[in-house]
Amino acid sequence: MKDVNTPILTVQGLQKYFPVGSFGIRRRYLRAVEDVSFSLYPGKVTALVGESGSGKTTVARVLARIYEPTAGKISLNGQDARSISQRAYRRRVQMIFQDPFSSLNPANSVEYTLSRPLLAHGHATFRSVRQHLPNLLQRVSLTPAEQFMKKHPHELSGGQRQRVAIARALAVKPEILLADEPVSMLDVSIRLDILNLMTQLKEEEKLAILFITHDIASARYFAEETLVMYAGQMVEGGSSEEVTQQPKHPYTQLLLSAAPDPDRLADPSAEIPVLPARGEIPSLVHPPSGCRFHPRCPIATQVCKEQFPQRTELENGHWVHCHNYKR
Repeated sequence: MKDVNTPILTVQGLQKYFPVGSFGIRRRYLRAVEDVSFSLYPGKVTALVGESGSGKTTVARVLARIYEPTAGKISLNGQDARSISQRAYRRRVQMIFQDPFSSLNPANSVEYTLSRPLLAHGHATFRSVRQHLPNLLQRVSLTPAEQFMKKHPHELSGGQRQRVAIARALAVKPEILLADEPVSMLDVSIRLDILNLMTQLKEEEKLAILFITHDIASARYFAEETLVMYAGQMVEGGSSEEVTQQPKHPYTQLLLSAAPDPDRLADPSAEIPVLPARGEIPSLVHPPSGCRFHPRCPIATQVCKEQFPQRTELENGHWVHCHNYKR
């Protein structure tokens, strides 16, 4: 039985730099992820929220070991991830990509796509593999299974393709799912179905889920915890209810003011200032000094330009990196 109060994956001081060009000894780097720390728990969804270019997907790809970290430590059940073989690690940590059409090989049928991970990780033999597929498809609500097994990705709808991608991830019996904007490429009418499916899997199998999204409103309803990321750095985090109803960082407030939410508007206790959107995420090759949000921040002061704010612990596990937050 999994202990839901013990983190299954812990990230400490994660950094990821990418070299940009080559200019002799003065090589430049794109600082995609800078000093990121958090934990994932069994049966819990943690949302990582931010604009495109904020570093969310890079974090997921580092956790999936598609990229190797530049610095920092990743622990899986208390064990340093670097001491675990990639094969064993990926059996426990699986990623669901944003675009289900590009993540599935168009030349392979659903049967072939789902059979490969079962065989590769020893969960089935060549003789028994077809016996596992109906149950796998049933878990993602693709029934009757016989109707889907011979189909190719182009013969499926967007929602069905994403369900196949989820089934492929589940085939290796993972403990953690890294879901990179799993519904952003789907029609609005079926996004809720996919989120409900993932909620069901989380509850039934106690999966730890990292839910990456640019939509902070959906994070409130799907995730227990929300972490806000800007220009490669964490700026605020806590329970989804706290972060979305009592945001402290100006960037979180900006995201919320751009996301219509009838429940929030009807809640008189919500403190969401409407902030003017200005500027874009800065270059991560030459990031701003101090707080990276200060060029866009309407309340920035001189200290914001000079020093990155330390983490301030608030109530109920809520925290923020901001010099000028209001309690």
